[in-house]
Amino acid sequence: MAEVKQVLVPDIGDFKNIPIVELLVKPGDEIKKEEALISLESDKATIEIPSPFAGVVKEVNVREGDRVSEGAIILEIEINQTDSLVKASPPSKQTSSPAAPPIEIITNPDQAISSQPETKPATLMLSSETSLAMAHAAPSVRRFARELGVNLNLVSGSGKKKRILKDDVKAYVKAEISKSPSSNNNSELNLLPWPEVDFAKFGPIELKPLLRIQKMSGANLHRNWVMIPHVTQFDEADITELEAGRKKFNKIKKKEGAKITILSFLMEATVAALKEFPNFNSSLDGGNDNINLIIKNYYHIGFAVDTSHGLMVPVIRDADQKKIVTVAEEMGDLAERAREGKLKPAEMQGSSFTISSLGGIGGTAFTPIINAPEVAILGASRANIKPVYFDGKFVPRLMLPLSLSYDHRVIDGASAARFTTFISKELANMSKALS
Repeated sequence: MAEVKQVLVPDIGDFKNIPIVELLVKPGDEIKKEEALISLESDKATIEIPSPFAGVVKEVNVREGDRVSEGAIILEIEINQTDSLVKASPPSKQTSSPAAPPIEIITNPDQAISSQPETKPATLMLSSETSLAMAHAAPSVRRFARELGVNLNLVSGSGKKKRILKDDVKAYVKAEISKSPSSNNNSELNLLPWPEVDFAKFGPIELKPLLRIQKMSGANLHRNWVMIPHVTQFDEADITELEAGRKKFNKIKKKEGAKITILSFLMEATVAALKEFPNFNSSLDGGNDNINLIIKNYYHIGFAVDTSHGLMVPVIRDADQKKIVTVAEEMGDLAERAREGKLKPAEMQGSSFTISSLGGIGGTAFTPIINAPEVAILGASRANIKPVYFDGKFVPRLMLPLSLSYDHRVIDGASAARFTTFISKELANMSKALS
């Protein structure tokens, strides 16, 4: 048997005669226990009044703009007697009756946000938590927007005084989804439109189309830079003895046609580091809400090659199973065919980690962009002689600059520092093996 219950404004502290800024339900609505019914707003706080029980709204006794205090009738709800009922009127402090449901009072936007549960990352547009708090909307609307990843600053309110309602958020999401891909290039990041400038009025210009590889790689690099939280760890490896041993080795093996490069040693040291720190040889599986880390038990190392056609990244497969001379030979063959445009697509696929070396060109450091879906990339610049304090005096040492960019969702700074330190030690040990 159904019973009609009145819902009153519970104890809201010192707040009195607070205006109702939004009605969140209407007659005929089926509501759940603790679902917000109305939203009150004073100069100091926003308050949502929850329902003390579940049922169907029979009559709403207030309107937007009405001022209410503790004990005022909000609405009538039809409930079943079998339901666990909570008294409509607020219980006295002396009784042991169940307390009224908690009231959401927002006096500090930052505090309100920190108390909310974590939500999924935005898929339609990036939302600013600060902007959510400052928007003219009820806490329930802010929560709803946060769940959808909507920046409320982009939503036009249809309520009184341009207050943003749930229907406004729904309409905005529907409009964003219906947009064509071409018209939504910047909306996801809420960017200003690209500046259109007539450069010809400032002086002579020349139009040069981008190369096909530049167009393809440019789109990938832009996606990777935007979607991956990059951090770069800079370090130096002492390769003084390694370089001396390498030159000696190449001189001896010259007649055999064997030639080992520093990049060959760097690849071998990197493989050893990947075995020691498996998270660097992984990928994030972001296909569902429960993101997994895929650890790869193979070591296919990509290396960047500068060609006249653009940057290409061939892959040394199973680098851990090959001697350094074999790795050097394969790198030379792949690099040559890359410059000739003869690489097969399969020879540029399947890398688990990538190395980008600018050693033959110059520079002291750079920030390489991670080759998604990998989680890190190692950059190497030109080695230079530097004074290093050793055994109480400064001595000239050949230092190789290392630049490790990593996905901060997977790797932290301490792990990155250990990774480059490990590589430096491995390079030093390799010099002993050559001697």
